[in-house]
Amino acid sequence: MKLYSRGQLVFYSLASGLIVLLFAAGLGIFSPGKAGTAAAEAVSTAEEPVFRLETNPIPPENTYLTQNAGEYTDDELATIRTYENLNRGVVNIATETLALNWFLEPVPSEGGTGSGSIIDRRGYILTNYHVVEKAYKVHINLSDGTQFDGEVIGKDPENDLAVVKFDPDGRDLVTIPFGDSTNLKVGQKVLAIGNPFGYDRTLTTGIVSGLGRPVRTSSNIVIRDMIQTDASINPGNSGGPLLNSRGEMIGINTMIYSPSGGSVGIGFATPVNTARRVVPDLIEYGLVRRGWIDIVPVQLDRNIVRYGKLPVEKGILVSKTVKGGAADTAGIRGGDQNNPIRYGRSILYLGGDILVEVDGDKTETISDLLGALEDNRPGDVIDVEVYRGRQRRSFQVELSERPEELYWN
Repeated sequence: MKLYSRGQLVFYSLASGLIVLLFAAGLGIFSPGKAGTAAAEAVSTAEEPVFRLETNPIPPENTYLTQNAGEYTDDELATIRTYENLNRGVVNIATETLALNWFLEPVPSEGGTGSGSIIDRRGYILTNYHVVEKAYKVHINLSDGTQFDGEVIGKDPENDLAVVKFDPDGRDLVTIPFGDSTNLKVGQKVLAIGNPFGYDRTLTTGIVSGLGRPVRTSSNIVIRDMIQTDASINPGNSGGPLLNSRGEMIGINTMIYSPSGGSVGIGFATPVNTARRVVPDLIEYGLVRRGWIDIVPVQLDRNIVRYGKLPVEKGILVSKTVKGGAADTAGIRGGDQNNPIRYGRSILYLGGDILVEVDGDKTETISDLLGALEDNRPGDVIDVEVYRGRQRRSFQVELSERPEELYWN
């Protein structure tokens, strides 16, 4: 029998193992690179898809304007060019709703009309939520008079925005390019294109009259950072674009302030940067994914304050927290679950923290709370100020996904 030293045994063992590995690799049983590739594929697959708008270039300049530019002032020429380049990207939206007849049967009924901007050559249209809010059917009328059936694919009542989709059937659509509303200035020239009172693609001009306006809608929702303009906006203009002198959309014409119902020079547009933020979610999910703090909120009123002898008169009482949820994890406390109190048709629990400021915004109402979280997404970390007894305390809360029942409808 041949004897081997310890060093020889180790050498031959390693050599045998290497030969086996090489043989397995040759048969495809084992591949050193596949594990890494699979991991990379898993990471790639797990990444959330990012929706990107597909826009068309601005149409070529009108030859007549080029040859006869001397007949117009520079300001007039810029306005004419903007209108001629982009008016075909503005559509008329007509809706049908469902109503009940004398036999309480649902029947189609004529709805309202509004405007919209084609923002993607695949047939995506940006408009106001209130234009299509109760729509049973949506009809899209293009500049050449052709009509298409549309579908509401995304709604955001908190910003009064919606996205409608239609099939362009191979048409080469004019798209309205997004601009930037960050550096707008009061006094800056603006143009509004829409369909007031059914007059297709009407152009009005004006200036930015104010910025950062909070405006309360008929649904009691406060839309923040609205653009105020004196460009004439009338019924039918809703959903149309507010443009700068370069032909970029800086806002979505939304509402007017008017005792008479007609334009008196005070109109409001939702900033385009809000649309930039919410449109991808509206197209991908049908709604805007927003953050939530996992509480059962109760808006304080004088009766609750008096009964509970609370230290503040306005705020949001944390009646309950979701166990293991965002607020609970951050250390925010709910009320005493062993001491329920009936208030009207609701049950509430006193003794919980009282929210008075969320993400830098005062929270006196439920609407304030939802508004403060409007631009936050799940996973964002925000500052929350509460009263615990008479002591004011601060917490950092990592937001969860807002539940469906808390979305405005």
